[in-house]
Amino acid sequence: MQSFKFHIKETINLAYPVMIGQLGIILMNVIDAIMVGELGPIPLAASSVANSLFILIFIIGVGVALSVSPLVAIAVGENRHYECELLFKNSLFVNVGLNTILFLLTFALSPFLRYLNQPDEVVGQAIIFTNILAFSLIPTSIYHSYKQFIEGLQNTKPAMIITLTAVLINVFINYLLIYGNWGLPRLGLFGAGIGTFTARTFMAFIIFLYVTKSTKYKNFDLKFRFKDYNYKIVRKILAIGLPSGMQYFFEVGAFSFAVIMVGWLGTVQLAAHQIAINLASVPFMAATGISVAGSIRVGNALGRRDVKEIRQAGFTAISLGASIMIFSGIIFVVFNNYLPALYVNDQAVIRYASTILIIAAMFQIFDGTQAVGIGVLRGLTDVKGPTAITFISYWLLALPIGYYLGFKLHLDISGVWYGLLIGLIASATLLTLRFNYKSRRVVH
Repeated sequence: MQSFKFHIKETINLAYPVMIGQLGIILMNVIDAIMVGELGPIPLAASSVANSLFILIFIIGVGVALSVSPLVAIAVGENRHYECELLFKNSLFVNVGLNTILFLLTFALSPFLRYLNQPDEVVGQAIIFTNILAFSLIPTSIYHSYKQFIEGLQNTKPAMIITLTAVLINVFINYLLIYGNWGLPRLGLFGAGIGTFTARTFMAFIIFLYVTKSTKYKNFDLKFRFKDYNYKIVRKILAIGLPSGMQYFFEVGAFSFAVIMVGWLGTVQLAAHQIAINLASVPFMAATGISVAGSIRVGNALGRRDVKEIRQAGFTAISLGASIMIFSGIIFVVFNNYLPALYVNDQAVIRYASTILIIAAMFQIFDGTQAVGIGVLRGLTDVKGPTAITFISYWLLALPIGYYLGFKLHLDISGVWYGLLIGLIASATLLTLRFNYKSRRVVH
């Protein structure tokens, strides 16, 4: 049995490129929010409403794609290397097919933003922004197919480098198109959408070139042919992927619906909520990186049928996730009055955002714990129980309690955030207990 120090080192080595890569993806949203915020509260609020719908659809595809990494890791642990390329080819088929459906669904649902009782001046811009973001679904599905395959093989650095480069591209295009620099038209929020689409298309193209040209993967036949379609492999991917997608759907859906509830309170509260969520998403992506690493390491140990390694890998990841989020919570408390000012100059928005950042600081540890808990359970191919836990925690606890506190007890936006805090506490506790139970029995 390896030492705890060894497990920390191995988890960090796998996790830090994923962390940086995930932070890069969120950094695109942070940059969009900061640059759009220069246009005023209305475009910022519109981006919040648009992202609340888009991320709800987008995350289903991401959840399905994430299932491939632990499956590849398990195949490696069992020395079934041929199955790795089958998993990649069929995941490419599944991911592109699913995201094509999600692309059409986004266009079909975007007009319904008009019926969510949001401010009129916000909705029109939100619909346009949602539709341009929809075009990024297909390149993102291709990117994730290659990314999850190589990460399952414990190669996490290429995606990090590609993502950070894409962030720079996104900033440059935003600079040109949001404000109309270098003689180009001033497109505002629409320009931010074009920047995001271009950056994600770049990511798909570059990772395709890397994997197909790299000597690391020359022993794998990665060219997709329709004869490579394998019903059993597709079924295996969907058996893990669809519940994983629904886990993210329930969690992100709750946070998206919280945006809708906050919109009922007013444009100022909505802009403040967008700032706080934007800031909270940065450390959350670090926890997501550890979650991915934990999933891969638990899956690899599962392939070797090593219960002690499974438990050490899982609990190491959970501990690291919680530790990072404690640190970020301290930062939110210390700088709660300064961070919102990076986004807007509106004092009312800053006042609301600084208040809810204190609440965000309190739930950081639970947010990190539940994020990693989902990952290590996915490494065990345990997805149905966690799906039920996320539904109960967010839709039966977080949202009803948030509505009651915010609107019935008149705690305003703080009440909504306290509801989210309670949901995260429930999810983190139940997922950790479930991993403790399942990891003892998974190989019996």
